[in-house]
Amino acid sequence: MATYLVTGGAGFIGSNLVTALVERGETVRVLDNFSTGHRANLAPVADRIELMEGDIRDPEQVRQAVAGSDYILHQAALPSVPRSIADPLTSNAVNVTGTLTLLQAARQAGVKRLVQASSSSVYGDNPALPKQETMATRPMSPYAISKLAAEQYGRVFYQLYGFETVALRYFNVFGPRQDPGSQYAAVIPKFITAMLQSQPPTIYGDGRQSRDFTFIDNVVQANLRACTAPEAAGGVFNIACGERYSLLDLLAHLAELTGSPAEAHHTAPRPGDVPHSQADISLARAVLGYEPAMTFGEGLARTVAWLGEKINHRLHRFH
Repeated sequence: MATYLVTGGAGFIGSNLVTALVERGETVRVLDNFSTGHRANLAPVADRIELMEGDIRDPEQVRQAVAGSDYILHQAALPSVPRSIADPLTSNAVNVTGTLTLLQAARQAGVKRLVQASSSSVYGDNPALPKQETMATRPMSPYAISKLAAEQYGRVFYQLYGFETVALRYFNVFGPRQDPGSQYAAVIPKFITAMLQSQPPTIYGDGRQSRDFTFIDNVVQANLRACTAPEAAGGVFNIACGERYSLLDLLAHLAELTGSPAEAHHTAPRPGDVPHSQADISLARAVLGYEPAMTFGEGLARTVAWLGEKINHRLHRFH
């Protein structure tokens, strides 16, 4: 049994990791400042974890959180490209300075390995598909720059100090506990919520832009493997399914699952948005033993069921 610290553990990805670790019988501590995370996400395991309310930008809180940890799953971040365009300084402070603060504390505390959440956004407008880890990065937003900088800090901590780090470049993660309510919500929960309420979802642009949508269970698996995979230290890995679907494909799938018409409201494309994204996952397969176990279709069905239950629950509460 090992001790894991999950930063941002009350968030969408973090809380799914926490649940998986608890089910495995590990000792789990969560550090979260609840700026985007929700206590409700941790409610099912609240009595089996240690929860610390704190900020990764605060060196003292971070020191306390890392003490005694074997592994750190670093998910805490200020997500969203549009948010970073509106407020680049805060994105940088959380995603770059916060990560550096955590790396320094973890190294000093003798943590075995830190696995950090990076993002497919680092590839930016590099047109080549599928994306390979060796490709030139061309970030198009402050968010993407902050993720790349954090990733580079991790790599340098391994090269200079021998402190083991692994960066996972997530591609469009979706699934239960993803918040549809935020103005910065991801496309899948936004589409599903609109369609379950018989409203047309909004598409920025023509809808032909494509993404390698990745169900949360695949991301959880990758993180757990990355903690102990012998050859992974210092590495960067794409975590996705290696397939891409356009937003129009997504709309058609969701129309079948929700029984809502596949009609969308189209508006102007958003600045900083990448046209196409698809991962080459052969490196993660070879080094981490990663294999996406959950397909796009099955993942969508589970997400629709989860969000449907949440919306029903809300409606019943108000009647």
